[in-house]
Amino acid sequence: MHTLGLKNFNWTSGIFIITYHLALFICLPIYLYRTTPSSILILASVALLFLSGVSISAGYHRFYAHKAYRASKIVEAVLLFFATMAMEGSVLKWSSQHRLHHRFTDKEGDPHSIKKGFLYAHMLWIFKKRGPVVDAAIVQDLMKNKLVMFQHKHYTLLGVLTNGISTLFVVWLTGDVFGAIVLSLIARIFLLHHFTWFINSLAHTWGAKTYSGEQSAVDNYLIALVTFGEGYHNYHHVFASDYRNGVRWYHFDPSKWLVWTLSKLGLAKDLRKINPYFIKKTMVKKDTVILLDKLREIDHVQKKPFEERLNEVSENLLSKLSELSRLSHEYAQSRQRALKKQMREFREGLDGLWNEWGRLSRQIMSLS
Repeated sequence: MHTLGLKNFNWTSGIFIITYHLALFICLPIYLYRTTPSSILILASVALLFLSGVSISAGYHRFYAHKAYRASKIVEAVLLFFATMAMEGSVLKWSSQHRLHHRFTDKEGDPHSIKKGFLYAHMLWIFKKRGPVVDAAIVQDLMKNKLVMFQHKHYTLLGVLTNGISTLFVVWLTGDVFGAIVLSLIARIFLLHHFTWFINSLAHTWGAKTYSGEQSAVDNYLIALVTFGEGYHNYHHVFASDYRNGVRWYHFDPSKWLVWTLSKLGLAKDLRKINPYFIKKTMVKKDTVILLDKLREIDHVQKKPFEERLNEVSENLLSKLSELSRLSHEYAQSRQRALKKQMREFREGLDGLWNEWGRLSRQIMSLS
């Protein structure tokens, strides 16, 4: 467990976080004892929670930190407005820390490394005073954006204004001043912060390492439900430039749906999407390593033929997937029917290899 002392304590962030936690734990029971919140108040609070949360995910994270798509200035301004309400710092600071996290994942230099403990990764890292809050070397692109720099320069004032406007709107809507402050302001910030922090803690602890077993990031559908689609974290760490986190149609990823919808309305473009055949290649490579490690661990009289067949099938699969990846890229550029036919024939030829790969994998994993 990483410990914090008074000398390296970040008093600004620390006092803010401790204060709103105490305010919520004191005020919420009092409010609920005195009255029952109206359905309009609950709906308004949930709506603001969703809008600010999805703006962090689709805006701060995918648009700014990873440049996974391009958006109009109107969309950018709206995302910045609601993301500012989240009180997670300026987008320049947020993106700087996040890019460092990807560059040094699980190593020294990772701002919230899970290697320093669950609580440290979850929230204690915020309480630690560090050097410059913005590493200019890795956010030079964002420093050229006037909206980003305006928000960074006036962040405290903008945070007060955006939250003040939203709270006053809820007061006007419900006539419940105390309820608006407790639920739509304090409780919203409390929930959103912990939901965001779950990505740094739970999403590096509890789940499946679907695409890469070499790092702590995991995929977890349940975490995605409270992080606006950010729960497919193993995929994200392997394919960070993809505008999606949940790549399957059934994956809960409202940020992906928002960006896709904006693109259909002409408000977003250049959505970056990892080629599905490249993804399959990555998984074959990962599984090959796992299966070879399994064979090395066991003392089996017939394991040599398994090793030879595994390498042969793996190489054939990777070769065909590389060719499919190339063909799909060319087809996306030209839309030629001949390429589409060639891709279909390649996919049909892959079926037998996939079946053999599955059988071989099950046989190797059953060896003892």
